[in-house]
Amino acid sequence: MEEKLFSAWSWSVEECLKEYNVKLEKGLSSYDVENKREKCGWNELDKQKGKPLWKLVLEQFDDMLVKILLVAAFISFVLAYLHGHESGEAGFEAYVEPFVIVLILVLNAVVGVWQETNAEKALEALKELQSESAKVLRDGYYVPDLPARELVPGDIVELRVGDKVPADMRVAVLKTSILRVEQSSLTGEAMPVIKSTNPVFMDDCELQAKECMVFAGTTIMNGSCICVVVSTGMSTEIGKIQTQIHEASLEETDTPLKKKLDEFGGRLTTAIGIVCLIVWVINYKNFLTWDVVNGWPTNFRFSFEKCTYYFKIAVALAVAAIPEGLPAVITTCLALGTRKMAKKNAIVRKLPSVETLGCTTVICSDKTGTLTTNQMSVSQFFTLGGKTTISRIFNVEGTTYDPKDGGILDWTCYNMDANLQSMAEICAVCNDAGVFRKGRLFQATGLPTEAALKVLAEKMGVPDVKARNRIRDAQIAADCSIDRSNVKLGCSEWWAKRAKRTAMLEFDRTRKSMSVLVREPTGFNRLLVKGAVESVLERSLHVQLADGSIAPMDEPCRQLLLLRHMEMSSKGLRCLALAYKDELGEFSDYYSDSHPAHKKLLDPANYSAIESNLVFVGVVGLRDPPRAEVHEAIEACRDAGIKVMVITGDNKSTAETICQEIGLFCGSEDLRLRSYTGKEFMALSSTLQKEILSKPGGMVFSRAEPKHKQEIVRMLKEMGEIVAMTGDGVNDAPALKLADIGIAMGITGTEVAKEASDMVLADDNFSTIVSAVAEGRSIYDNMKAFIRYMISSNVGEVISIFLTAALGIPECLIPVQLLWVNLVTDGPPATALGFNPADVDIMRKPPRKSNDALIDSWVLFRYLVIGSYVGIATVGVFILWYTQGSFLGINLAEDGHTLVTLYQLRTWGQCPSWSNFSVSPFTVSGGRVISFSNPCDYFSVGKVKAMTLSLSVLVAIEMFNSLNALSEDNSLVTMPPWRNPLLLLAMSISFGFHCLILYVPFLADVFGIVPLTLKEWVLVILVSAPVVVIDEVLKLVGRSRRGRKKKHKLA
Repeated sequence: MEEKLFSAWSWSVEECLKEYNVKLEKGLSSYDVENKREKCGWNELDKQKGKPLWKLVLEQFDDMLVKILLVAAFISFVLAYLHGHESGEAGFEAYVEPFVIVLILVLNAVVGVWQETNAEKALEALKELQSESAKVLRDGYYVPDLPARELVPGDIVELRVGDKVPADMRVAVLKTSILRVEQSSLTGEAMPVIKSTNPVFMDDCELQAKECMVFAGTTIMNGSCICVVVSTGMSTEIGKIQTQIHEASLEETDTPLKKKLDEFGGRLTTAIGIVCLIVWVINYKNFLTWDVVNGWPTNFRFSFEKCTYYFKIAVALAVAAIPEGLPAVITTCLALGTRKMAKKNAIVRKLPSVETLGCTTVICSDKTGTLTTNQMSVSQFFTLGGKTTISRIFNVEGTTYDPKDGGILDWTCYNMDANLQSMAEICAVCNDAGVFRKGRLFQATGLPTEAALKVLAEKMGVPDVKARNRIRDAQIAADCSIDRSNVKLGCSEWWAKRAKRTAMLEFDRTRKSMSVLVREPTGFNRLLVKGAVESVLERSLHVQLADGSIAPMDEPCRQLLLLRHMEMSSKGLRCLALAYKDELGEFSDYYSDSHPAHKKLLDPANYSAIESNLVFVGVVGLRDPPRAEVHEAIEACRDAGIKVMVITGDNKSTAETICQEIGLFCGSEDLRLRSYTGKEFMALSSTLQKEILSKPGGMVFSRAEPKHKQEIVRMLKEMGEIVAMTGDGVNDAPALKLADIGIAMGITGTEVAKEASDMVLADDNFSTIVSAVAEGRSIYDNMKAFIRYMISSNVGEVISIFLTAALGIPECLIPVQLLWVNLVTDGPPATALGFNPADVDIMRKPPRKSNDALIDSWVLFRYLVIGSYVGIATVGVFILWYTQGSFLGINLAEDGHTLVTLYQLRTWGQCPSWSNFSVSPFTVSGGRVISFSNPCDYFSVGKVKAMTLSLSVLVAIEMFNSLNALSEDNSLVTMPPWRNPLLLLAMSISFGFHCLILYVPFLADVFGIVPLTLKEWVLVILVSAPVVVIDEVLKLVGRSRRGRKKKHKLA
């Protein structure tokens, strides 16, 4: 049973305590705890029951191509067994075919099961976020390390700095003036959130708005508090996310390529079934005979041996039609694609994602850290000039915490005036942050805004020339040191030594400011203040001018300052006002906590009075700036027909400003139909929602919660879009799991997000996604090339077997040979086609539609023509060897074999009834003599040479055909083979494999072939080469057809 849920954030602390019948000073009794545990269970996430192993294994065989292969393997095994049983032999050769097919299927199943189990790791990673223990009040006593799983609703828990929150809790008492919680993993907010005890009077509000709640899995950054547990286990926000991840994993759909291959498999099954039936039926006279008496058939005679023989031919045809090597080649190509992407900072976790990326139609991107740097930086500041009606605005370059990244534009203030000195001093001293270096990345310690102010202080410098030179020399020395992780902020240190801190007045929500008391070099104390502009302005009576003089703040001056503040805010800047106070009264000589006035500092209620009558110095504008390369990436998406949607937890105005800066929106564009908060969008009808999502151009959704992200992704998928979704927090995991491509952040991403994703960005950069999409498109084009190549080769094999059966001649290719060609000989060239160079305009084409045919009618016609030639050439060379003494000047009969007529070859099954039929032994390469005790064996045992020629012609034609597949339409003149040297290498490897089985006696026996002479090789090349000419003619026709279509469209 779950605990009773209620809106604890909208209730007062007293009401919450009353609901659980608990007192803050006593906590729950042991009896209450047991009762509540019976109702609510343990405070832990459920272990979702995964699919049992047997079910996972069975699912790997739920594929049309696999089913056909299984049937083929089973029939091959039965026929091999029957053949061995009848002949009294049980040679290994007979079982090669079923064994190889089963081996492929087992390997395929192992890979599939491994991927499935890997996908469930996201749920395990969630458990790592849970706290292990907590300080809990029970029976009037604190239990310092109670296991977190034992918590129940109503428990009183004390939290301190660094603690991981063990459950969803209502803040009851603040033990410090401020409580900051880092909850970005749940909400996506970049900054730690300040919590209070005040209720939020909304029953349905966003996580970000629940300021009196702390959530399981988040971390206390500052302060300490006492809380009441309101939700445990699966009822917590993190528990809801686990449920959503599990539900999303159940909704996973096949990739576009998988759908196309399944569709192809279905059609192939039908085609194979029909052709196999035809082959068997047209040969019925060979195994079923009868006499005709008085016009009626009688005396039916059935030959089981011949029936199984022709059934075996039908099975051979099935083996020929199925591209058994296709799964292996696709996996290899995708694996190689992942290596290429890894070099571009895109780490692919699930192989099929490589191909899916290529047909992405919508990218749903987070803002913070993906489109922006996730590093706060000052981009502008202003102070007053020589008069109260004149302001000075300074623009600052740089988007990171690196003090050397950019500088202040037109900065001529190295000998800073008094006003700028005050600003630099407040930025450096009224500050607890720092900067450190991790590899090439500069990161902040403490609050990001404070780190940005310290970086500004470094860019402003110091007024003392000697000190400035010393700081520069120290920085040069630090850059040359071995340990470069510590970033020396020399200017901030100089200001800190000059103005020594004696006390700090912490930030609180009421006055919206914080300050430090410092001892100036003059020996007097000064209060340095920073905070919200409106709040600091309200408590300021004077302003500091450029020369350091103090002037009263009149109304025109106040309005000027508010106007400048409004201008900065409209640019999406987060503004902070800086001020100071010299007239400190009893604090003018404060030195330590032993001072008489110290007791006033213990009560935060006194802070507003201390921070009154301020002297206003200036305003700094900070932001998380967009990455420099994002604008170009957005343009690339626009050219490629990919829609970009920004879904962020940030506020609406900031999100809109950033989107305008990166070029997602035009400056003058009306954003009312382009920008929504998550709540606003979800309140619309589903028809209107889909209408909005279907509009071209970019969109932004701000204040988005996990459920909003999921719903948007689900709607887009229902509309037929292929969705790539980025995310870094725990809250993003369900949507990452649900999207066609889930993309997690490598630097800022949580383990939960990474485990739920299909791809991880090593650099957290949006432009990397665009590069990955381009790579995905290139890989898909290349995969299409090798899939067509393999299918065209299989069409040729099917036609050759069909011709064999239709003509009634002995089979010129046996199943084990076809299996070898499909798996080994075709494999290397098909894989090498995956390295074809990408088209230059690959990102200027619209995304391919998910229902685009893998093979259109023209391509099918082309490959039927090519396949027909393959079949004619393969069967033709077999017939030539039996019936012709020479061909194109090549003597075929010099080995001494007996020539027969085409009629004899076609009626070879009637050989026992022929009178005076005899054959001579013949010699094969290597001196081996093929002789016959029974002349009719000439058409079975004696066909080894003819069969070898057929197999060699098939292999050679498929090598030439791989050159045709270099480009779907371009001639080999414009796309020569050396454009892809790996293909030439692969052709050599395939020929090497073929020679291996020809010239190694054991392998030659397994495959039922013999070595060839040089003249026979010349014959093979002469018969095979025309396939290039035929396809060149077909490509020419295809180009002219497309040209006519373009002209017709333009007309």
